[in-house]
Amino acid sequence: MQALSNSAKALTLREIEEQVSRDLGPTPASSVRSYLRLNTPTLFAREARGLYYVRRDSYPNPQIPLPLEDTFSEPIVLGKAKLFHGDCFRWLAQQENCSIHAVVTDPPYGLHEYSPEQQTKLREGRGGVWRIPPSFDGHRRSPLPRFTVLKEPQLDELRSFFFEWARILIPKLVPGANVIVASNPLLSYIVSGALADAGLERRGEIIRLVMTMRGGDRPKAAHQEFNGVCVLPRSMWEPWLVYRKPIEGRVQDNLRKWKTGGFRRPSPDRPFGDIVYSAPTHKNERKIAPHPSLKPQAFLRSLVRAVLPLGEGVVLDPFAGSGSTLSAAEAVGYESVGVEKDLRYFEMARSAIPALVRFQPKGLTPILVEGR
Repeated sequence: MQALSNSAKALTLREIEEQVSRDLGPTPASSVRSYLRLNTPTLFAREARGLYYVRRDSYPNPQIPLPLEDTFSEPIVLGKAKLFHGDCFRWLAQQENCSIHAVVTDPPYGLHEYSPEQQTKLREGRGGVWRIPPSFDGHRRSPLPRFTVLKEPQLDELRSFFFEWARILIPKLVPGANVIVASNPLLSYIVSGALADAGLERRGEIIRLVMTMRGGDRPKAAHQEFNGVCVLPRSMWEPWLVYRKPIEGRVQDNLRKWKTGGFRRPSPDRPFGDIVYSAPTHKNERKIAPHPSLKPQAFLRSLVRAVLPLGEGVVLDPFAGSGSTLSAAEAVGYESVGVEKDLRYFEMARSAIPALVRFQPKGLTPILVEGR
């Protein structure tokens, strides 16, 4: 919010919206208001109704120099992977422009669910705000974030979160860098709109065909009365949003200069496709990395390999979790960087990455292992 940081007085909402659009380009007023609401009083202070200014004791946005206490310690180096413990917003703000060649990430959609307090409740079996469904149709279900019950302010919070994240990320990407973000059918429209509003170029979706345990349930407390009803369709696919930083010139020009701008083919005679058949994460992988959102290596390795069209560059996972994206990059021979805020998951990734690299998933085509 350069408009707020440069002002000696509090600004009205309209003044802020107009200045943001001048500084960053056309920006939806709802995104500006949501961002202010989300970050008050931590980052901004409200002087009066509709009047805001920057708190000087809060962490700044990427255009304001970060205080010394926000510097990061040396990363954990695991082969070609580097793992940082910290907040990815702050970490990204310190990186050089045009230093990242691709992003593959599965972000924390629950936001509040992933706060330290709620994570502690989940790990202790107390649930907190996490949904812990009862058994239906003979299946015991795992806790899930509240995707189906989020209110409008919480949806605005998600929209602001991804808008601001993309705004910070874009200058750090080389032109043509692929940005692949895991989503779900209920929230993908919000995330997709936020990424596009921030300035990334939409390039479609990759569909992971996988049977999950979400949806397909009969009405709660009335499953016998309405035995033939599903409240939601049983989820059999998972969207991964595909975005790109705009290229410089033609694709071939961008490839020559920046090594990015497209996808790597699985083989010379077969293009990379946007539908990927995938089994659920194997129990042996979950033993290595018991993260609630762990994705299988068989899927991630094929995806990660594809995002660097010439096999050169650095892949970033700013929400690294247990390190599965970094493991996939290491397995296919790429350099990678991960940032994880939760200390428990950071320590998990530290030990899980080498083991996941050694894991041999079934169904992985030989070119992913031998041809690289």
